[in-house]
This record gives sequence, structure tokens and C-alpha cells, in this order.
Amino acid sequence: METPHAAVRAAGCVLWRPGARDPEIALVHRPRYDDWSFPKGKLDPGESMPFAAVREVTEETGQSLRLGAVLGDVRYLVPEGPKLVRYWAAQACGGTFARNHETDELRWLAPEHVAQQLSYRHDLDVLHRFTSIGAPSSVLILVRHAKAGSRRQWDGADALRPLSGAGREQARQLGELLALFGPDRVASASPVRCRDTVAPLAAALGGVSIADEPLLGEDGYWDDPGAGLDRLRELAAVPGVTVVCSQGGVIPHVVGSFATGANLPGVESSEVPSRKASAWVLTFVDGGLRLADYYPRPTD
Repeated sequence: METPHAAVRAAGCVLWRPGARDPEIALVHRPRYDDWSFPKGKLDPGESMPFAAVREVTEETGQSLRLGAVLGDVRYLVPEGPKLVRYWAAQACGGTFARNHETDELRWLAPEHVAQQLSYRHDLDVLHRFTSIGAPSSVLILVRHAKAGSRRQWDGADALRPLSGAGREQARQLGELLALFGPDRVASASPVRCRDTVAPLAAALGGVSIADEPLLGEDGYWDDPGAGLDRLRELAAVPGVTVVCSQGGVIPHVVGSFATGANLPGVESSEVPSRKASAWVLTFVDGGLRLADYYPRPTD
């Protein structure tokens, strides 16, 4: 997810929780402006958009959360110049609101009441993007392994080729980024460089085990692409968030196959990027792929 240029950059979320019928959405009141809006805030120096979104929303609402789909950018002018705010959908995972100098009230509202309460028209556009997608039934995050050591300098089997020093740093950064999405489970193709890429994430999640998925590496997948796709569909159907680390010869075909017929904005099924240490966040609603967000680097 590329970091946009603007004089002022901020990030926030449409924070939701399950309701009796539809999701309930959090709005905050800011006494400084006497307005109601989605929780958001400016980036700290050196901070990336997704980290800022989680930090600011947690500070303003008291809720822990896990990120979901990108809902898009909002641009408008402020005294400092052009301002850009990027919004994510995010599921609330519990917490307690406490009044502070930025927000003095938190309300959980049904979508139709949110539309009535919001103070700004551009926030209505963000609300519409969320309601048009709906709450996810599952999320599948496809990760390409980080940089590995040189093939020419490796004497062993290619499946045993480890990450390079730069790759280990990428894996650490990926662990921090992917933890924002609150994964429930982690899986990997068999090559060591794939498993080592998601090892920091598994450790950050409390030492969860990394499930072995031999059909999802290049060798196993291309022996029977249909079986590989079927296995990924099974993983995508499991409620919650699943992270799978695979290889550059697999991920473009998988994303392209899933995207065919889904009419996803910005995704060309014939040209799917998959650089090392990148991630595709695929959001499914009622079994159908609704959004696909690409993070080319873990630090963007």
C-alpha cells in the first residue's frame, strides 16, 4: 500500500462490532471542533499509514482492533495545505473508552444512524464504501517470502535455502505489519524461506504453530494447480484471518484466479504484482471475494 504525498497525512478506521442485525459503527465526538467523525489522526514522524490507523483509533476509542480492508482516501484542504486521510475497516476486539483531550464521547450506532450523526459529507462517502462491502466473513492474507540468500552461493537443496540478512529484517517488519490484522492462524509452503518469513509473526501471536501446506509452494502447486486452488479456497472459507506464505510463482496465479469475475477495482487478473516480502489482503464476504489490497513493502 503506497504512502501518498500530502502536506498533512492521517489515517483512521470505520471501527465496527457485530450488532443485532447489522454491524454497529463507532463515532467519536471531538470537543475542539464540536463534531462527530470516524476515529483518525495524523501520522507520527516515520510512521506508516496502517500503524497510524491502529494507534490513533486505539487512543481515541480505547478499543483494541484488527485491520481489515482499505476503504480508500479522503482529501480536503486544511490551513497547513492539502490533507489526505486513508481509512480502513477495522473490527473492534474489546476495550473501554475513557474521555481524553481529543475525544470526549464514543457512540456505537447502526449504519443509518451513523449517516445522520456524521458532521462531514466526505465521511458519508467512507460510510457508503463500508456498507457496500459489509462485514467480512473471512480474510486470507497471501505473503510472498522475504529475500533469500543467493542460489549461486548455496550448495544445498533449494527448498532449504534460508533468508538473507535483509530477508530476516523484512520478515521482522512483516511480523509487525501482519499482526495489525489479528491473524487467527498461520500457514506456509514447505521451503525454509517461506516458513522463516512468517516465523516472527507466529512468535508475536504467542508462538502459534505454522501449518505446513505443501500444495502451496511452487513445486506442489504446479503439479496440480486445481488442487492448490481448492486448498486455498478451503482456507479462505475458514472464519477469521488466515496468513499463508508462498512463492512468487504461485501468488499471481492465485490472486488472478480469485479475482476473475470478481470485478475488483485496481486488480488486473493478468498482471498481479508479487514482490518479495509483499502481501495481498483478500477480503471475503459470504464466500465471495470483495476486495484485494496489495502491500508491496511491509514498511509502506
